[in-house]
Amino acid sequence: MTPHENLKTMGTWPVFLTAISTILGAILFLRFGYAVAHIGLVSTLMIVFVGHLVTVPTALAVAEIATNQKVEGGGAYFMISRSFGLNIGGAIGLALYLSQAISVAFYVIAFTVACRDVLHWADVVHGVAIDPMWVNLGVMALLTMLMVGKGANLGVKALYIVVVLLFLALVLFFLGSGPGNPNLSPLATIPDVLTTASGETVKRFSFFEVFTFIFPAFTGIAAGLGLSGDLKDPRSSIPKGTIWATVVGIVIYIAVAIKLWWSAPLEALAADELYMENIALWGPIIPIGLAAAAMSSALGSVMVAPRTLQAIAADQIFPAGMSAWLKKGRGSQNEPVRASLATCAIAFVFVLMGDINAVAEIISMFFMVTYGAICLVSFLEHMAADPSYRPTFRSHWSISLMGAVLCIVLMFGMNPTYATASLIIMVLIHAWVSRLGSGQRGMVRLFRGVIFQVQRFLQLALQMSDDDLEESRGWRPFVLAISPDTFDRQEGFDMVRWVAYRHGFGTYMHFIKGFLSQETQAEAQKAHAQLVKRARGNRSRVHLDTIISPSYTSAIAQCIQLPGISGKGNNLFLMEYAPDQPANRDQLMDNFGLLAASGLDLALLRSSGRKFGNKHDIHLWITPEDSVNSSLMILLAYILQGHPDWSDASISVFFLHDGENAEEEEALRASIVEGRLPIAEQNIEHVTHHSSSVQTIKNKSGGADLVILGFQSSDIETMGEDAFERFNGLGEVMFVHGMKPLAIQ
Repeated sequence: MTPHENLKTMGTWPVFLTAISTILGAILFLRFGYAVAHIGLVSTLMIVFVGHLVTVPTALAVAEIATNQKVEGGGAYFMISRSFGLNIGGAIGLALYLSQAISVAFYVIAFTVACRDVLHWADVVHGVAIDPMWVNLGVMALLTMLMVGKGANLGVKALYIVVVLLFLALVLFFLGSGPGNPNLSPLATIPDVLTTASGETVKRFSFFEVFTFIFPAFTGIAAGLGLSGDLKDPRSSIPKGTIWATVVGIVIYIAVAIKLWWSAPLEALAADELYMENIALWGPIIPIGLAAAAMSSALGSVMVAPRTLQAIAADQIFPAGMSAWLKKGRGSQNEPVRASLATCAIAFVFVLMGDINAVAEIISMFFMVTYGAICLVSFLEHMAADPSYRPTFRSHWSISLMGAVLCIVLMFGMNPTYATASLIIMVLIHAWVSRLGSGQRGMVRLFRGVIFQVQRFLQLALQMSDDDLEESRGWRPFVLAISPDTFDRQEGFDMVRWVAYRHGFGTYMHFIKGFLSQETQAEAQKAHAQLVKRARGNRSRVHLDTIISPSYTSAIAQCIQLPGISGKGNNLFLMEYAPDQPANRDQLMDNFGLLAASGLDLALLRSSGRKFGNKHDIHLWITPEDSVNSSLMILLAYILQGHPDWSDASISVFFLHDGENAEEEEALRASIVEGRLPIAEQNIEHVTHHSSSVQTIKNKSGGADLVILGFQSSDIETMGEDAFERFNGLGEVMFVHGMKPLAIQ
């Protein structure tokens, strides 16, 4: 425990006060009358509704994330960075910090607007003309001295007074009557161009322009988050304070919009941004309330922003020297004095702009990015379904997804240029933060969890799909290979990855003979690591595993009964052997009955040592006995050609007969042409043999990189190993046995 942790004394009430004083802040007094005048009552209520479609999901997501982990200093930044990792969290955290720092300037400018009657009185009565910019700078200087000298405790104490003044101003506003609105149509607005009584011209704003000016009012929920480092129980205080402030804010927003629409002409609301004082029972309470709201919001922002910056610096996001300087606090409560100085310096820059609408637009963009990120974290946590994610408060994934998507949509609706610039800035900040090369674990965990859930869903969906419908769509390979010779020869593994590359799935099992023990398990783990390392350098898309079994037969029996990684069973069993190491061939022959009973198509690859040569020529030899095998042979050749390693290969098909053209042969030829297979007409050839068919094949295909031949169960019964060894002298040969004809059209 750090020295200042036992001094954390704040509860739920400061979170609520900080949030509600920002929610019921300067925007409520200065821009809701504008909104009603420029876009009408219905559209103003729509803005309140749409704005809370962003803030409510964010509030719920905040409550959820906060109740799942220990929340420390940094508020929203801490939550995002600990869920997404420091690279993403740091980028979003800097955007959040900038929006908080710029908010200080926004509220200082609003405070100066509240002082307009005082400035007018000083000018008229005493002849002292005070430039509003000097008020801005003076208030900013006062805030800086207060935060550096007194810290957060003063700000929280001031909030109690401010909130009392806020609610008093609202009560007197609702008790007042005003001149009334002669046009009570809820859709009525001012003209496109309005000339006021003083001769000024007011151009009517659009819906999204008004939304941009008003949205900072909805950002109050982030104000309470920033106090997380000073709370006794942030898991309880943040959700309660944030949600209650949001609910109270919604009710008051709707009531104020309706009261303004009912009590004042639209032209008056458009001409005077502080017309509320003409409606209130006692007019001066409105600028007083505005001044209190602006000052409280400024205090809230100037309390929260330095803590965000201090948390970012503590995570070493900045260069070492800069991080060390900014993270250092003062006293037992680790008051972020240096971060406060940096924040006030940024605020001074934006105070000099003096344009409250321009500052509001910048704030809105940065807060949209932050809110969207919080909602996205919540959505991804739901999708990942990690057992370690156990919040005591739960939102629904669809609400979080809606909030994230809506943030992006609204950003581009408000200002496409600013939105694009904001996202580019975020990408650049992320690239800069990523130089650290650390902090990725949270993000990696999150996305791996999501991928796992998507994969799980798709596997179950495939498993439950209609097999008859699947077959009607055509055959695709789900290939299973087993070999103890994985590290002696590459050819078997290569064939699996080629076949599974684009059209199907592959599972490659390294066989370890023996009984399961600590020794064989360690051997299996080592072999698996080597397999994965090899696969990384081969663009492999094959599931790799090991199997420990006392015999090859038991290993085959176990593997063919397991479902493939696709969620469906395997349909093609492949084994590979070399002529001087025929054990795998013999195992296929010995277990042919077992494999045939499983319904799997079979492929036996005979490796010659040429390693497929240039991967240019694929020769298929089809005999009258291959009526079942032929379609599988052709499809495998086509699938191989789809891999980049074989993309330049040409397929040649040879029909081998003894002088008579069978009808099946012509039908197969037509299927090749009609099936849109990449086999040129001139590469389909009839070959007549009068003596040895084997010698004919050797003569034609001795230089081919891969020869595909069919074999029958009767070949094994009558010829034994010679069924395969009689083709010695060819390069790589794949012997294929199909269980049933496949459609290739």
